[in-house]
Amino acid sequence: MPSPRINLIVLFGGESAEHDVSRATAAHVMAALDPQRYCVRAIGITREGEWLQADDAAATALESLKHHAVSGTAIATGVAVEGPTTARQFPTMADGPTVVMPLLHGPMGEDGTVQGLLELADVAYVGCGVLSSAVSMDKAMMKTVLGAAGIPQARWRAVFEHEIVSSTADDLIVEFGLPLFVKPANMGSSIGVAKAHNRDEVEAALAVALTYDSTVVVEEMVVGREIEVSVLGGTTPRASVPGEVVPGHEFYDFEDKYLEDSARYVIPAHLDADETDHIQQLALAAFRALRCHGLARVDFFYEANGRGFLCNEANTMPGFTPISMYPKLWAASGVSYPDLINELVDLALERHAQRRRNTNR
Repeated sequence: MPSPRINLIVLFGGESAEHDVSRATAAHVMAALDPQRYCVRAIGITREGEWLQADDAAATALESLKHHAVSGTAIATGVAVEGPTTARQFPTMADGPTVVMPLLHGPMGEDGTVQGLLELADVAYVGCGVLSSAVSMDKAMMKTVLGAAGIPQARWRAVFEHEIVSSTADDLIVEFGLPLFVKPANMGSSIGVAKAHNRDEVEAALAVALTYDSTVVVEEMVVGREIEVSVLGGTTPRASVPGEVVPGHEFYDFEDKYLEDSARYVIPAHLDADETDHIQQLALAAFRALRCHGLARVDFFYEANGRGFLCNEANTMPGFTPISMYPKLWAASGVSYPDLINELVDLALERHAQRRRNTNR
């Protein structure tokens, strides 16, 4: 007898500035799902926090890409789902288990908030758990954990809004030199990131970053190659071949990533066998240190004649379209896009069963 189909609930959209990126991810994932394996229900979250149930999952998500808005039937308002859609009462379409795939990027989605809701609902879900999602979303906390694990990084410092004074920009220039980078701690897709070349630009960059978060991360500029590794798995994760990003702009910013298609990707990256093994081991070490599960993309700078590989960050829900770096690296490693989705769903069910064994319910 064939296995019963899995009820897959796809969450997309969200309240963060990465709303559009999430919609693109969801549209491509749903288009690739095997209807013989999955019964799919899509739930979109508007920019205002309204949860919408889409009647036709793939069609609605693809249409939303054209109109830049989530559309569907309202099922709840706010950040929590109420009534018959909560807990183990998600709409049932098949006899198999239910898995939620939260394809949400940035705050209010990738930061442990939705993961906490799903834990309370006692439902299996794809990706990292509450702790890992929260720590990895906050760049200052992530870098603190990576540093404690002995993973090499560029020099950085957290700056808190209430501590900023008139001399802050000057102090940062003395500490890091120019140019330097300023980033909101809780944001992704390079949104709010700026490269500052002088004092005025440092002050302007801090002001912009503070519109996204009250904590800002300031980093030295690293002159080196940008190398990324995709990690997949649970208790025994594995690393993909590394890939190199060659930015089309001064740095790999939002426009370069999503709007202008000017960046180039070299897959696999031109590294020798020892370098490849080393960066893969560093990526796995970062994955474990942050207690990731399912998937993460770990990004590095490479100073070939300096400090070697420096971990920049880990993304617990990286871009997931077929042309995004995470799936492209796995495709180059022998794992197709549909197979990648299937494995992530299987890992979600495996972790949910393990958590139930380890929890006194």
